[in-house]
Amino acid sequence: MLGGAGAAGAAGLVLGAAGGATGYAATRPEAPAALASIGSTEAMFHGKHQPGITTPLQASGHLVAFDLTAGAGRTEAAALMRRWSVLAEELMAGSSAGSGGSGGDTGIALDAGPSSLTLTFGFGRTFFDRTGLQGRRPAGLDPLPAFSSDHLDPGRSNGDLWVQIGADDALVAFHALRAVQRAAGSAARVRWQMNGFNRTPGATARPMTARNLMGQLDGTNNPKPADADFDTRIFVPAPAGSAAGEPAQDWLAGGSYAVVRRIRMLLDDWEKLSVAHQERVIGRRKDTGAPLSGGSETTAMDLDKPGADGKPAIPSNAHARISSPGKNGGAAMLRRPFSYHDGIDPDGTPDAGLLFVCWQADPFRGFVPVQRKLDRGDALSPFIRHEASGVFAVPGGAAKGEYVGQRLLES
Repeated sequence: MLGGAGAAGAAGLVLGAAGGATGYAATRPEAPAALASIGSTEAMFHGKHQPGITTPLQASGHLVAFDLTAGAGRTEAAALMRRWSVLAEELMAGSSAGSGGSGGDTGIALDAGPSSLTLTFGFGRTFFDRTGLQGRRPAGLDPLPAFSSDHLDPGRSNGDLWVQIGADDALVAFHALRAVQRAAGSAARVRWQMNGFNRTPGATARPMTARNLMGQLDGTNNPKPADADFDTRIFVPAPAGSAAGEPAQDWLAGGSYAVVRRIRMLLDDWEKLSVAHQERVIGRRKDTGAPLSGGSETTAMDLDKPGADGKPAIPSNAHARISSPGKNGGAAMLRRPFSYHDGIDPDGTPDAGLLFVCWQADPFRGFVPVQRKLDRGDALSPFIRHEASGVFAVPGGAAKGEYVGQRLLES
């Protein structure tokens, strides 16, 4: 993969010395390629916010939830978060797992660079019961309401702890997944795990919004870090003072809430539609992502513009119209999904869709109002099914010498 990226997609971007890709050289006529920018890019572990939130989409990802084991409580959880934080810092820097004393490395990612690896950690609602920290549980972890498109599998939903892993190389991402699982030791066991992917950086002639498995550009209307209100929409502010009966949430300052949904796309039904019909369902052109009211991908939707037939150019039940902030009281969330494909069912139906991950300062002012609106009449609803769900409070980034969640677990 590194060889292909270096030779075909990163001309003029080659950095570092040639890698030792002997297996690659034995099966391809050209000489081994140098480690390209796709492998050398490094994300920072320490900072105000955890990595993996505003980090550009990565090509490969894993979402995994853990439950603390019987008898494990706050002490064991703190030790686990300390191990995972040390491990994340090592791996994101391109070091072998265990160089800081966290255990032996498997060698899966030998020869690869950091490849934009990120590890992001969050706590589920039940984590606070298991650790005796019920009084510190934030209201943002209250259960989500039920939606009509829900067909949720409890075994693949929620969890005490949640880890998001992303990288631009599949072996680097799997290496991190395996290392996280091994480092859990006897403190926690995997509850569920899902694998995802996006287009590899450099696969297009210029940077583009990602496409999902329906072929649609996905994320056009995302809030942008340059927006004046980005931080207030996406990150939890430092508490100015707690209301009566509300626990202080200083441990969550600089953090965010991740709503995670496994959304199956009913691709056989979707692909029977003409492109024009698909565009009316979404409200945007399939090729460019431009709104049906005209312009380019980044042109604001004109929700009042009529089409040639006198009806709204963007149909009243189009997904883009219903989910737009202007139709939801300004509710906004940062979408950062992965696509998934878990094989073909016996009847020939693909088990494929979207590992939807969205970030917001408050899920009840971000995800929930938008999903409620979609639930009442989204033209896309007949073509999707929500099969798993979870909400996780993701603490702010760890400072040097700290581990993720330390302000909560040592409060």
